[in-house]
Amino acid sequence: MTATAGTRPARDDTSIRRATLLTAVLVGGGTALGFLRDLVMAHRFGAGSGTDAFLVAWTIPETVSPLLIEDAMAMVMVPVVTRMLREPDGVRPLVLSVLPRLAAALAAVTVAIALAAPHLVNLLAPGLDEPGPAARCVRLTALTVLAFGVAGFMSATLRAHHRFGPPAAIYLAYNAGILAMIAAFAAPLGITSAALGVACGGLLMIAVQAPAFLRCLRGSRPAARPSVGDGVLGAAVAVVFYTLTRQSQVLVERFLGSGLAAGSISHLNYAQKVGQVPMVASLLLVTVTFPRLARASAGGDRDQVRRRVESDLVVVSGVVLYATAALVALAPQVIELLFQHGRFTADDADRTALVLRVYMLGVWGQAMMGLSARAFFAGSRPVWHPMLAMAGGLAVTAVLGAALAGTVGTPALAAANATGITVAALTLLVVLRKRVAPISFRAVGRAVGTLLAAACAACLAGLAVTRSPAIASSPPLVQLVAGGAAVTAVYAAALVLSRRRPQREAS
Repeated sequence: MTATAGTRPARDDTSIRRATLLTAVLVGGGTALGFLRDLVMAHRFGAGSGTDAFLVAWTIPETVSPLLIEDAMAMVMVPVVTRMLREPDGVRPLVLSVLPRLAAALAAVTVAIALAAPHLVNLLAPGLDEPGPAARCVRLTALTVLAFGVAGFMSATLRAHHRFGPPAAIYLAYNAGILAMIAAFAAPLGITSAALGVACGGLLMIAVQAPAFLRCLRGSRPAARPSVGDGVLGAAVAVVFYTLTRQSQVLVERFLGSGLAAGSISHLNYAQKVGQVPMVASLLLVTVTFPRLARASAGGDRDQVRRRVESDLVVVSGVVLYATAALVALAPQVIELLFQHGRFTADDADRTALVLRVYMLGVWGQAMMGLSARAFFAGSRPVWHPMLAMAGGLAVTAVLGAALAGTVGTPALAAANATGITVAALTLLVVLRKRVAPISFRAVGRAVGTLLAAACAACLAGLAVTRSPAIASSPPLVQLVAGGAAVTAVYAAALVLSRRRPQREAS
């Protein structure tokens, strides 16, 4: 009995590592295609009124993706499906009950958005000089409401079954669809080709998961009515409001940015795309561990929940703070190499790099917010604490952005975003300790403080190397490699030294 208990954590750790590696490879491939997509768009269309119009329409998939794929759908459905797997009928009753109604509701929302496209553009970006192209793009991207909803339902079901490959491949399929439509129709359709690609990519998300999803259903027996499906609605409402409140940070940026110089929304967008990569990478682990967290919550094992959350907090902080050090130090080189081609000018690159540096100061808060919210929603009861914390952060973002955007410009919007999300994350961590699991702030804080000190030293080292006379005159790629090596070496050395110090004190 002792051997079994001792080997189970080892097997779980091995399973987590394998699933994380598979997810990292597939999501990494999707992220690479996403960068290629942005590079192609920057090369083809630059950063001006056309890309601003597309990015207003891009607000729809940007909002729908966390709502119906990553955050809301996953945080609602993974715990529900996990509990359903304990039932003799399996998940088929839930799927047959929920999926058709979900698809019908989302189809109605899709039609409503398409019909109201001109009014929606005026609401989202009233400062646009030419709203017509944005309205055309909105009508096409509205199809993602239905496609992402079905794809998200499939992803949550598969993850609860510990099948992470097909859900991790959806962004490969999505970005492949966008790139294909740009390649085929950029000449006759212009920026509208990208919106057409968004619609096609959404359908490919469903196609790539369909075989595995159907195999999950074959293992379940049909039943007249799900035994726990009635609890979905309350949890869904809480998660949806949280996700919409969080996504409203981007809406505030676009709203305020539409009144600035042409291209401002595009600069914010390109910087955010780069800045979000380390957050997405860090949360790969959380995606894999979330079904286990839901299982521990369902079993009432608060100690297991505490250990899981503490471990994730430290690991995620380590990844995010390293990336923050690297991108703050090397933002100009990264942006120049990625985007300064074709119609994307040197001035565009300078403005985007400045915004990226400011954005990175809030990425730790972004990651902590996502991690903490998952810990709340892993349980069976609806909770409103994540939404309330995010609402407070959104208020900070809106007030700071409105006060400073007119004088400071896009960096003020990035700073407001970073400040608001960090305030929300810290607030939610305090509530998490009281309501969900008694995490040790002293232990976690000590570990994160060490990581932060290492990140600061690494960032300074990267800046010193790239600004040294021998490197500053080199091509951007040489600067990036040299600065990146310095950041990595100093970050690793600082962590090694910090671990040896307690050992010496103990001896």
